[in-house]
Formats: sequence, structure tokens, C-alpha cells
Amino acid sequence: MSIDAIKSIEVKLIKVPLAKAVSDAKVITGKQTPLTEVMITLVRIQTEAGYEGLGYTYCKRFGGPAQFSLAKEYAPRLIGEDPNDISRLWYKLLWSSISIGDSGVAVQSITPFDIALWDIKAKRANLSISKLLGQHHTHVPCYNTTGGFLQDSIEEVIDNAKKVLSQGAGGIKIKVGQANYMEDVRRVAALREAIGDDIPIMVDANQQWDVSTALKAGRHLDQFNLVWLEEPVGAHDVEGHHRLSRTLSTPIATGEMLTSFREGLPYLERAAFDVCQLDCPRIGGITPYRKVMERCEEKRLVLAPHYSMEIHLPLTACYNGDVWVEHFEWFEQIGIFNEKVEMKNGMMIVPTRLGIGLSLNEDVSAKYTIETKIIS
Repeated sequence: MSIDAIKSIEVKLIKVPLAKAVSDAKVITGKQTPLTEVMITLVRIQTEAGYEGLGYTYCKRFGGPAQFSLAKEYAPRLIGEDPNDISRLWYKLLWSSISIGDSGVAVQSITPFDIALWDIKAKRANLSISKLLGQHHTHVPCYNTTGGFLQDSIEEVIDNAKKVLSQGAGGIKIKVGQANYMEDVRRVAALREAIGDDIPIMVDANQQWDVSTALKAGRHLDQFNLVWLEEPVGAHDVEGHHRLSRTLSTPIATGEMLTSFREGLPYLERAAFDVCQLDCPRIGGITPYRKVMERCEEKRLVLAPHYSMEIHLPLTACYNGDVWVEHFEWFEQIGIFNEKVEMKNGMMIVPTRLGIGLSLNEDVSAKYTIETKIIS
């Protein structure tokens, strides 16, 4: 059997504009400006045997060009390598940039290569990535977030909730975390009354409370039978999340802002959250995310990865436990990929397409591409 080799790599920086700017509690409290775009660093790997793999990482607001710049430095390190050696190549890239750290941009810039290599491996096996990794679910519960931001009135949030529920979403997440938490409580109460007791509702404070405020707000929110309270305190406050998880009736979710498997370990070892939201692109790709899934299974945690439904849907299908996938329409609104997720009766249907099941829409990507680099 001959060994394949990586022949060429294309690296793209793509700017995806949002249909309208959105604001969470970080904006309302003056820490950030409204979100208007998502930056994608996308990689396509070609092998000598004719296989192509696609992967991407992303960044909201600042940082996308930094991910792209480092990815351009990483790419030549993979030319001529065997694409099957995914773990070895992951660490080869990490060690090449270890002087800037082993988390954050250093690992996020590995993500598109790692996902593309897994895409190739699954295609070589003539399997979807879910079947390659070991599938448990053919349908995964999903909830919508895009209509629950704080720039919209609660009446607009309710209208959007009813709309996306009719389109197949299974739950609704809205943003909280305002200076007066009773305003948040009133918004949640209005949403619960409008959509009924049986629809799952999640709330997200985006790290804007201290533990004392989170306890006060959380005791009020406990009455609404929420699926979870997300990021009530700072993303790296393990003990604060642990205390809230042990005190409040509402399950505590966090993890999206962590930028490596190592950063997630204290939460996983301490069982400091009830719902794990570590994000595959943000922690370095499928290779480290498999470790997250294994630890979550050991702790019997709910797995609900943040954002990136196109990547997370087939991965959560491989989890032996309770899962949720977050529905965002942003990439679909401009059609950056040829494929769309399918929702029905509160579930996302796990794709059966080979590999990760994504292909780039060339016409759309050309319109929004800022820079392309091809390495061979």
C-alpha cells in the first residue's frame, strides 16, 4: 500500500457580514462594540492521491487576520507529510509556534488543518466523519440563538422565537447579563409566558455578573425551568461556576471562551459545570475535541458546543450522552457553503455526506475573500 502525501494547501481569509449587527451583554455594558461580521480562516488540503480536505476556524470581531497570518506560516510545514498522521502533525504545528503559547491563536490556527485532515481521512474511508468516529445519534436536539440578542425588544425576541420554532428549532436561547438583572428576569418571564412551559429555554449572561449577582439573578431564574444558565461569571472562574452549579437549580453552562483542551481541564476535572460548551474550532480542532468528549462522557455531562453548527453537528452525533447543537443562520444567510443544515421537529439531522460534508461555494467565497495564499 502506497503512502499518500500532502501536495498543496490553500489558505483563505473570508469576511462574513451579518444581516444586522447584534449586541449581547458585553456590548450593553460597554466592553465591546456590536458584532457585524465573522472572519473565517479556511484551509483546503490537496494530496498526491487526489483527496481534498476542507477545514476552517473563525473569529468574531478582532483577531481573524492573526489566525490567517499564522495559518500561512503553518502551511509549508505540512507539505510532503502523510495526511494520515493527524495527531503527530497537530503537535508539529503546535511546537513550531510554542514561543507564543499553547492556546489561543496558536491552536485556533491549527484548527483548519486538523479538520481538513480528518475530512480527508473520512473520505479515504468512504465515510462521513460521524461514521468514522463512531456515531451514536442520527438526529441531535438544536436551539436557536440569533434572535435572542439584547438589541431587540422582548416583543421582537418572541416573534423570532415563534418563527424559528416553526422552522424546526427545538429551543430558544436569549441573552441576559444587564446591569439590572431584574430586567433580564422580566424578559425571560415574558418569553416563557409567550411560548409555553414545554419549550426549552436557555439564557446567556456572557460573563457579565460577579458570583454574588449571579446567585441573586439565578435564584429568580430558577423559577422558569431553564435548560441552563450560560457564562454567568468570568470564563476562567472555575470555582465561581462550581459554586453556582452546586447552589442553583438551573444547570450551569460554560466553556466557549476557553481556547485549548488544557484550559478546559480544570472545569472537566472539577465538574465545575453541568453543560460543556467547549468549541472545537476554538480549542484546535477535532483532535483535541475528541479528548473533551471522552472526559465529558466520564463525568456524564451534557455536551452543547458553542457556535459552528456545521462542524459540531457531526461531532455531537458521536457523543454517548445528552447533546445540544446551537443554530446560527449567519453562514447560511450568504451561502458560504453549498450545504445547509436540516432541522425538523426540534432536531438537526446528522449529514451522511462523506467527510465533514462541507464544500465551499466558489462564487460567494470569491465575493467575500480578503486574501488567498496557495502553498505547494
